[in-house]
Amino acid sequence: MTDRYAVFGNPVAHSKSPQIHALFAQQTGQDIQYDALLAPLDGFERSVHEFMAAGGRGANVTVPFKEQAFRVATQLTARARAAGAVNTLMFADDAIVGDNTDGTGLVADIQSNLGVWIAGTRVLLLGAGGAARGVILPLLEEAPSSLVIANRTADKARQLVDHFSDEAAGVMTSVTFEQLANHAFDLVINATSAGLDDAGMPLPDSIFAPGCLAYEMLYGRETPFLRQARRANARVADGLGMLVEQAAEAFFVWRGVHPDTAAVLATMRSK
Repeated sequence: MTDRYAVFGNPVAHSKSPQIHALFAQQTGQDIQYDALLAPLDGFERSVHEFMAAGGRGANVTVPFKEQAFRVATQLTARARAAGAVNTLMFADDAIVGDNTDGTGLVADIQSNLGVWIAGTRVLLLGAGGAARGVILPLLEEAPSSLVIANRTADKARQLVDHFSDEAAGVMTSVTFEQLANHAFDLVINATSAGLDDAGMPLPDSIFAPGCLAYEMLYGRETPFLRQARRANARVADGLGMLVEQAAEAFFVWRGVHPDTAAVLATMRSK
């Protein structure tokens, strides 16, 4: 029998996940069906349980349901607990196992696809919301020399540093955007949603050290962050590779097989 999977979101019609997982299944010989399902804003939990009852084996979760998925899960992986959000669900008997593959996908894209090793580097993470929180633990596990969280409001960034104090061991600090002057970084990651509105941020060009990689988690658009980084002579990358890599990790969680992401990413970039 064909095993059913899906991505839940609202909106969700734009999702590239069905294309990506279809390529994974074709490549690995896995017999799966993967659909994009629109969940009502007030009916996510009901939609998940209906999908389970219809034989669904697992699901991805995208905006705006990742925090709801965290609460729906009856079991959580360590990385889901650290992230405070879930983007991958696995159904086993009556259990709903919640995982978060976003941070693993980001690290895989930066290191495996872009060839930038995080160990010993100065990392700046812009934003202190769910997207930022979801990638902090995987970044820390790669042993950067420093990880600075910058946010418009100081309190929110400081709360993230406090939350990860046990894992960070003095590596993490927090600043406001205005406090970034005269600081330089080897890797700058934009985890804010500013690019969705084509909004810029008050960032000094000095944050982009020579040879810096500027990474935009959004994909498919030239954001103000990417434009500024280009002007500052930084190397730039968008989040399509992260999308493919986090999907591959979810595929591995479900199927026990890790697809060749380079081939799939090349196909997605050509579309």
